[in-house]
Amino acid sequence: MKLLRRVACFSLVALCYASVQPVGAQTADASSTLQALQQLQQAQQLGNATQPLSPRTVPLPQGTLNPNTISPATIQRMLSIDPNAGQSPHPPSNDPNNPPQDPNKAEAPLISAHDALPDNEFQRFVFSATGSRLGVFGQSYFMQTERTFAPSERIPVPADYVLGPGDELFVRVWGSIDVDLRVTVDRNGLINLPRVGAITMAGVKVSEAETVLRSQIGRVFRNFSLNVTLGQLRSMQIFVVGQARKPGSYTVSSLSTLINAIFASGGPNTNGSLRHIQLKRNAQVVSELDLYDFILNGDKTQDVRLQSGDTVVFLPKGPQIALLGSLDNPAIFELKGSTESAATVLRYAGLSRISVNRPTALLERVDSLNTKSPRSVNTLKLDDQSAEAALLRDGDMLTLFGLAPAFGNAITLRGTVAAPLRYPYAPGMRISQLIPDREALITPDYYQRKNRLVQFAAPTTQAAAAVDVNQVNVEHDVRNIVDEPNWEYAVVERLNRDDLTMQVLPFNLGKAVIKHDPEHDLVLQPGDVVTIFGINDVSNPISRRTRLVRVEGEVQAPGIYQVRPGESLRSLITRVGGMTPEAYVFGTEFNRATTKATQQAALNEAVNRLENQLASAGADQAANLVTSDAQTAIQLRTAHVEARKAQISRLRSIKSTGRIALELDPTTNTLSDLPDIPLEDGDRIYIPHRPGFVLVVGAVANTNGLLWREGKRLRDYLNVAGVEPDANEAGLFVVRADGSVEHNNAHRGWFDTSLDDLKLMPGDTVVVPEKTDRETFWTTLVRGLKDWSQIFYQFGLTAAAIHTLRL
Repeated sequence: MKLLRRVACFSLVALCYASVQPVGAQTADASSTLQALQQLQQAQQLGNATQPLSPRTVPLPQGTLNPNTISPATIQRMLSIDPNAGQSPHPPSNDPNNPPQDPNKAEAPLISAHDALPDNEFQRFVFSATGSRLGVFGQSYFMQTERTFAPSERIPVPADYVLGPGDELFVRVWGSIDVDLRVTVDRNGLINLPRVGAITMAGVKVSEAETVLRSQIGRVFRNFSLNVTLGQLRSMQIFVVGQARKPGSYTVSSLSTLINAIFASGGPNTNGSLRHIQLKRNAQVVSELDLYDFILNGDKTQDVRLQSGDTVVFLPKGPQIALLGSLDNPAIFELKGSTESAATVLRYAGLSRISVNRPTALLERVDSLNTKSPRSVNTLKLDDQSAEAALLRDGDMLTLFGLAPAFGNAITLRGTVAAPLRYPYAPGMRISQLIPDREALITPDYYQRKNRLVQFAAPTTQAAAAVDVNQVNVEHDVRNIVDEPNWEYAVVERLNRDDLTMQVLPFNLGKAVIKHDPEHDLVLQPGDVVTIFGINDVSNPISRRTRLVRVEGEVQAPGIYQVRPGESLRSLITRVGGMTPEAYVFGTEFNRATTKATQQAALNEAVNRLENQLASAGADQAANLVTSDAQTAIQLRTAHVEARKAQISRLRSIKSTGRIALELDPTTNTLSDLPDIPLEDGDRIYIPHRPGFVLVVGAVANTNGLLWREGKRLRDYLNVAGVEPDANEAGLFVVRADGSVEHNNAHRGWFDTSLDDLKLMPGDTVVVPEKTDRETFWTTLVRGLKDWSQIFYQFGLTAAAIHTLRL
């Protein structure tokens, strides 16, 4: 145990001794440090650390730590330190262009993007005068979150670099002797080589270092080769003072220049100058830098390399002027002297000759000697000669005007046209000259839509598979392939220059372009805007609209037809060749798009109302659940809620058809029986063949289709279907094949007749609802929506909706 304690002691003492040696003599490894500390900690934990540790064999240099005085807490803190902290992840390099980095070298402070400078007095003055909050030109370069302008440690060292104390050299000698040396220039400017002695290297340029060493080594040895490279470069201390953002003492690389120091310190503060930054050495001004030259032109002629002890001085800000208006860089600029020409300052701001109305600008000037009216406004010419002659001074605010967007000789054509553009005006120009023919009214989209109708891809390709030829919407393609212009109405918008009011001059497009009617072929003026509307932009009379109707089923020529003015259902069927012998006129379906939208909106409103009723009823039922098991009550309540949600979801899946009941005579089957109803765009006419069955749905045992037989009455079909005991026969109704609804209330009279004797036709559907004394979703729905017969009639539902609701 004593041996372990002594080993730990000796290792730690050796490490402490190494800590006071020069950088080049520090050879202790981090792993050795950790091992020594762990050994000492182990000895203390075994109880032997209470005995004094006598490093008799290793003398302690003055200033090193005594192991006897190290407490367990101190050792624990030392063990918690990352042994790799502050060390470079790469070994020292022998490349002079890539010297190793010093882990102990102080880093320049970072400038955070959140350290925005407050506005200076002139910025506040400009804001109060103009309402524009302008930044100071060049200040944004110092808002970096990284040391972008810090000198890189991996760049080649300049040949004129002068060696000094702290610079490290790698000396490689081979031939009559073979040696690798890593030496550092000490504070006396010397390096020591074995058998050669001390050599003065301070003040020697890098390009001359090899010559100096070759001469000195040659005094002792012959027949050798020599290579000298730079290792770690020295760091040095400089000072940043004056109106700096972060004044103070900085430790920087020996490669640093004045610009590096400026950016490392964050640049000038609110009152500091960007144009007068001095570098002082031995109380003398070595260089004065104008950052505008560097920022605008990249000029670094005044940028010099720093030396230890240099002082960077930020002088107070000089005269300031503000540039506003149509500029690439509206900002506050600092003048180099007391005045600068307007042309020079505009070049600072990046004047755009295209977007600026160059003849004049507004110059606001402050004259502090004029106590009564110190502020004045004047115009300033901006031609090249005047701008060079005009001198701006402290406090000036120069506002430049942008180009006016007005066109002096343009006619604007817009809307449903081939090329909505500005066209040159010619004296006496008319509408027919602006729109010379019908082709000028065909929009480019027409040809794109038309080309998309053709499938060029091979049938087996993915592109071809994306198009289902069975699902091609011909009606949509026909209606939307071209943007039809409104031939009856177009307008010319004209500005009345006398009172600056807008005039709207309507004209008939067809008469102007096709017939050249002078009354409508208006004479245009410069600045006019001609708007051509589409057929859907303004609602036209129905006779002028393009109306497409789909005719399907048992007709001679099914298809999509454009309705002629005044054409009705009966006349259209006659035009397409009439009906086939298998046509079932009583079952004709007439669906209308506008009616479908109205029915669906009403159905959605009814379902929303029902959902609220069910939610209220469900809450009452859940509150009245009686059970001894609380968990069971929760499960029943949850199941009840989920069931209601599923039922409402199925009800929302029902869509209205837009069917209009034609109320036909079931005993006739001729074309003349069809009503003479006017047609609208989007109508669908379907004439089915004669079915051979009748449906009975609802509270019956057999919901399959029943064979239709002529003369059979409603009661006969109910007997075959088997009416359930809970059926509400008084509330049953019949959805006829033509879309009309028959119900018991309509047949109740003096003699209390019912539907029992009603003769059914093929395609009729009998709906038998349940009694409302059973609380089911069906009965709740009936109470919520009142009369089911009215529901089917008003919402245009089909018999298939019954199966959805009964699920």
